[in-house]
Amino acid sequence: MNIKIVLYLLGKLSCFLGAFYTVPFLVSLYYGDEGRGIFPACIALCVLLGLLFTKYGHYNRYTELISNRDGILVTVLVWIMAAVLAAIPYAVSGRLDPVSAYFEAMSGLTTVGATVIADVEVWPKSLLFWRFWTHWLGGLGIIVIFLAILPTISGSAVHLFDAESTGFEEGKLKPKLKSTAQILFTIYVGITVLTAVLLLAVGLSPYDAICHAMTCIATGGFSNYNSSVAAFHNPWAELILGLCMFTAGGNFSLYYNVFRKGPNLLLHDDEFRTYAGFIVVIGTLITLNLYLSGFDGSLLHSFRVAFYQTTSFTSTTGTVSTDFEQWPAFSKLLLCLLYITGGCAGSTAGGVKMCRIVVLFRGLRVDILHMLHPKTIRRVHYNGKVIRGKTMHMILSFFTIYVFTIGVTSLIVAATGTDVLTALTASASCMSSAGPGFGSIIGATGTYAPLPLAAKFVLTWNMVMGRLELFVVLALLNRSFWRGNSRW
Repeated sequence: MNIKIVLYLLGKLSCFLGAFYTVPFLVSLYYGDEGRGIFPACIALCVLLGLLFTKYGHYNRYTELISNRDGILVTVLVWIMAAVLAAIPYAVSGRLDPVSAYFEAMSGLTTVGATVIADVEVWPKSLLFWRFWTHWLGGLGIIVIFLAILPTISGSAVHLFDAESTGFEEGKLKPKLKSTAQILFTIYVGITVLTAVLLLAVGLSPYDAICHAMTCIATGGFSNYNSSVAAFHNPWAELILGLCMFTAGGNFSLYYNVFRKGPNLLLHDDEFRTYAGFIVVIGTLITLNLYLSGFDGSLLHSFRVAFYQTTSFTSTTGTVSTDFEQWPAFSKLLLCLLYITGGCAGSTAGGVKMCRIVVLFRGLRVDILHMLHPKTIRRVHYNGKVIRGKTMHMILSFFTIYVFTIGVTSLIVAATGTDVLTALTASASCMSSAGPGFGSIIGATGTYAPLPLAAKFVLTWNMVMGRLELFVVLALLNRSFWRGNSRW
């Protein structure tokens, strides 16, 4: 491990975050709110910290390579450092204590969308915009956006890219990493702009349109209204946001290949078919349950709210168009199921990812058939390729650790005095980046504000582990990671 490379990269990324602060600063100037005095200090702090790190660090992209260990350590430290720096405006404003400010910042960057703000509608617009801006930065990934905008280190930064990527397949679209990052960033910006323009066309204000376009493409969940998307009372806005969330939950690399080779790729991709099928099946079941149980007298309205919330939970966005806490138990349990599945690999969504769900169920089917026909040789296939034993083992390990982590953190949160339902759904929601939970505290119309500080701190670690998909964070707990000078 090369500490000088780690410090150098942290310094560059700190300066990059300082540059990102200029946008909410301009927003504060436009609205003339208190952010005018907060954001310049944040910019200065990020730049000074960056200069300090780069002074003691060193990296020559022509003669030095970023090792696997360097990439893992930098990735984890960047997300922690970014959350600390992003929390400063909340804490300096005096509206949140330091732990709650860190929770809000981490929730924004990891696109969890869980909030500790009891009443967002009284906050200055520039501070609210900063929440959305952190969503947009963290959605595609801090490091991916950094490589897309400032690709000077991309030649040997593959370990940084891999540590932040999701799923189990190769994430590079082009041999050059900077080309891959720039393609993903272009798609990301394009969908954001298109969504904002469409929202403007159906009557939303420019501020609301831009902010909700950012929150949905990042599958975040923050809103500048206490009742979230339900405040609009606009079915066209819900349709546009629903399509944006659905798109954001798909694989961005797949979209690029569809653009190059045609839409038939969508129909032949195992993960995307499963992702779309999940939404159709779960949405239909919830629609029928709401209508037949008498919860909603209108079949059309049942369809509208059911499919919006199904898409919101499957993509792990977490925006709310209705109070689903009032739904029948069957519908709420179906939404709980979506905590685990999540969206597609290579998307901005969280969760286990549909690709792993597909492989797990196909592996189960092969095991059952092998039990019935012991002499038959069968293999698990995914997108026409045979899944190797090593990959299958990694997927099983990931799923096991994922569920185990939710269980352990649920126990810790419950030990702080939180009720069982809140502890369990809060842990699952923060791990999967969904945002809202169930119960009277963190349900559709609630917030995480009443939770004890200890519970909030524990849940921030769920957010980091869920965003970086566990193994990257757990690698730091292995003694061999810190032992010796081998560059693995």
